[in-house]
Parts: sequence; structure tokens; C-alpha cells
Amino acid sequence: MTTAPIHVPAPDAGALLASYLEAFSEDRGYLNFARFGPPSRAVVDTSARLMETAMAGEVGVGKALDVQTLRAREAFARVSGFPLDRVALVPNTSLGLFQAAFGLESGSVLISSGEFPANLYPWLRNNRIGRAGVHVMGGPGVHVTPDLVAGAMSAETVAVAVSAVDFRTGFRADLAGIRDVIGSDRLLAVDGIQAFGAVDVDWSPADVLVTGGQKWVRAGWGAGGMAFSDAGLERIQPVLGGWTGVVDEHVHDGTEHETRPDATRFSISALSPFAAGAFASALELIESASVARIEARIASGVDALIGCLDEAGVGVLSPRERADRGGIVVARVPGGRAAQAHAALEAEGISATLHGEDRIRLSVHATTSHEMFPVAALFCGR
Repeated sequence: MTTAPIHVPAPDAGALLASYLEAFSEDRGYLNFARFGPPSRAVVDTSARLMETAMAGEVGVGKALDVQTLRAREAFARVSGFPLDRVALVPNTSLGLFQAAFGLESGSVLISSGEFPANLYPWLRNNRIGRAGVHVMGGPGVHVTPDLVAGAMSAETVAVAVSAVDFRTGFRADLAGIRDVIGSDRLLAVDGIQAFGAVDVDWSPADVLVTGGQKWVRAGWGAGGMAFSDAGLERIQPVLGGWTGVVDEHVHDGTEHETRPDATRFSISALSPFAAGAFASALELIESASVARIEARIASGVDALIGCLDEAGVGVLSPRERADRGGIVVARVPGGRAAQAHAALEAEGISATLHGEDRIRLSVHATTSHEMFPVAALFCGR
């Protein structure tokens, strides 16, 4: 007797997205995801469960906690699109960028002076000790485009460093276009913190991608990822690699061990299993809904927020075209009244970031309620 195979229907895309949205419970006035993203219940539950495991202190607890590192690496590899042997974990974006910068020994790195300091100081510090030079282009608010990069390059340029989404303006860099103008001989280093998990980016043009979990991934602090192309892994040296980045790391024989052949050569020490587990849970939740669906929800929210700002007569300083932006909307507050408007927003229960005397940065995620958009626009315009 032959038994017919049981057909299991594929999960409905709408149901998967709904499940993702239901995993969060931030306040309806939260418009500050570019600052940090409130984590999901899955992330909180994972952290609590791992803490309880550690608290019990049973035999084998170390191994039970250590598996979170591999789990997080596997999830990061899937979401980033890089092979597992080309990804490593870092405790934060800044440390990953320092490792990328100090791994370059010569030549000059091209970077905008308008970058967030986390993506500027590593290259400046490497230049200070005489390893690789720095050539600065653009400036605050200047979009890093392929044309800007092409015009600023020189024969000494060995790498270009850029943010996938600019923290100040919300402009989304054309990574494929930048790759085209710099060619295959130069490296492309990408700070992905304002895009990863929320913008459906093809990360393959990057030779090194660095991101953290506390913003759009919504994993809390303490874990992030680095991913490398073959060229990036070959040409960026693990100068800051530590004892966990070598072969036979548990053989403590007093000799220097050979560095690992894969991306884990950049490991410095054991990562917090609590942070790694939280990072893994957040990434798996993103996978369940898909970055593309999350981005579509974010884009819809950004459209609605810009529409409210337009109706209130508030200038919008961030890109309007979906292809040119992420989830950041920058409102212009004239007359140096941004601090006053920001305080009024907080009084109304709206979280945002004050940027200088004339700008307020609002940021939208897939879970953001549109209910507070007219209120935010009203107070930005006062």
C-alpha cells in the first residue's frame, strides 16, 4: 500500500509578517529607530532564558551557552547573503570598523567627513599610526554618490568607506554604483548599521560589511556582525585578532598559533552568549518576515510621515524617492527652534533625535503606528 505524501501548505506571507509585527510592543510615539530599536519579546525571552541557564550553573553550562555564537553567525550569514566562513561576530559596529581599518597597511582610504564618527575615527586612527592614509571628501549632508567617489579618487586610493544609509540625511548609498567606479582593485568598506535588517540591500558589492544589532535589527546591545568578500578577507589583516581567532585556541601551550583561515580570524575574545543569542533571535525573526516585506512596511510609513510634514508646511531634508532612502526622515525646523520643538515632541510622547539647531530626525520601522505622524508634524512646524 502506497501512502500519498502529506502536503504541508507554505506559510502565508501575510501571516508571517503579522506574526513579526505582533512580536513588538513599543510605544506608539516611538519614532527613533535610527537611535536604537526596541527589541521583540523573542529577544527578551531569549536573553532571560540564557541568563537563567547561566544562573543554574549546571554541568556543561558553558557548552550550552557557547552554541549561541554559531547560531548567531549562521543567522547573520543568511540575512547578509555571505557564506558562513566569510562572517564573524563583533560586540559592536565600532570595533568591527576599527578591525577593518587597522587591517589595511598602506595606501589611502577615501571617506566622507560627513560620516558618523564611528565610521570616521577608525580610519583616522589608523592614519595617525602611519599604516594607511585618509583622504576626506564631501562633508556633512553631502550625499556620497558614485560621481562624488569617482571625482575624489586618486592613484593612492586602496579603499572607499561609506555608510549604506547616512545617519544625518537618510540617503541610501548606491553600493553597486560605487563598486563600478572604484573597480575590483580597491576595497569597499560598508557601515551597515542604519540599513541592515530594514532595507533590502544587495550587500555583495561590499568587501567588508560591518553592522550592529541595536538599531534596525532590534537585538539590543552587545552583538553585531562582520562579513567579507574573498578580496576583503585576503587583503584586510587580523591585526586586532585575539586568542579566539586562531586555530587550536583551547590549546594553551605558550606559543603563537596560526590565525584561522576564515572570517573568525577577527575574533578577539569570546562574545557574550546572551548578546549572541539575542542577536540570533532578532535575525531569525527578520528572516521569518523577510527584509523585503519589512522594508515595504517601512517605506509606506515614511511616505505617510513625509505627507504629514508636507501638509504641516515642514521642510523635509531627507530623500523622498524610495530607492534613495531607508527609514530616516529629517524635518527642518527653522529659526533655531529645533530644541524647543524636540522638547514639545517629548511632552507629547514622541521619541525622536535632535540634530543641531534646525533639524529633528524621525525614523520609522515596520511596526510604527502612523497615528502620531500628524502630531509630530504639527510640533515640528511650530
